[in-house]
Amino acid sequence: MTDTTLSASSSEAAARGGRGPVGHAPGSVSGLAATGDLAVVELTWHPYGHGQLVDHYEVYATERAGRPGSVPGAATLVGRTLYPHFTHLVGPEGRTQHYTVVAVVASGARTRPARSVPGTSKASAAAGRVVAQVGDFDHKGLEFALSPSGSARFSATFPTGVDYRYGTSAPDQDWSYLHPGPSDSWAGRKQHTFTLRFDLDAAPKEDLAFALWLIDAHASSAGTGELTINDKPARKLEFRNGATRGSLEGDATRYGSTLKPSYYEFPLTAELFTAGENVLRLRKTTGSWIAYDALGVFAAK
Repeated sequence: MTDTTLSASSSEAAARGGRGPVGHAPGSVSGLAATGDLAVVELTWHPYGHGQLVDHYEVYATERAGRPGSVPGAATLVGRTLYPHFTHLVGPEGRTQHYTVVAVVASGARTRPARSVPGTSKASAAAGRVVAQVGDFDHKGLEFALSPSGSARFSATFPTGVDYRYGTSAPDQDWSYLHPGPSDSWAGRKQHTFTLRFDLDAAPKEDLAFALWLIDAHASSAGTGELTINDKPARKLEFRNGATRGSLEGDATRYGSTLKPSYYEFPLTAELFTAGENVLRLRKTTGSWIAYDALGVFAAK
């Protein structure tokens, strides 16, 4: 994924940079379509023509549909792209936003906004009631230990592995931003297990859910993992290859980021859990590293 959401500061800079000389390019972008999924809304449109060389496209999102042709405010700018497609990274809550696109041509002139279309993202398990959670589901991994580029210190910092207790441990000290695999020489070429401990007042009567968001993974060898709850097998995971830059960068929302996030969510049967301490373990069984955004166990609200 090469198109990303802008942070607030980047949005302001992009808005200033996109104004250019006063003037209007003919027509507007056509064929705008939005498809929502977990954590993202994918936008596509027809390349702008009219004999003009496009410098870039600007993408805007609002809570309510504007009047056709109305000019969006700078605060609603969510990103820029050189191409007729854009991935808008969104939060865990399923929501509908209305999107429009403006083409900015080489002279700095801008087209009329495209006719807006709604895009609805799918609700994540992370929008439910938190049972245990590490990190924020925000397409960033900057809150974790060693982030954004300290992987060389992993073995010294976590000589016995990551062991995290929800409610007591701190992400910036007790959970590594990278989870190495047995292909990683910098982490000893061995399997590594990350442990999350949490307490329940009573065993759940209903199934819970697991959510794991990554900001990136190794580009050719993301590999596999195994999730257990209280030493009981819960799920085998096959990670999708990323873009590799996640070992050096921690923000997939940064304008121009080449990070390739991925998302893994599924139910966990109530029988896996017990009253008192519960232990979730994620073991990296093959391949190279993954880079965390956030993970956790959730109940329905």
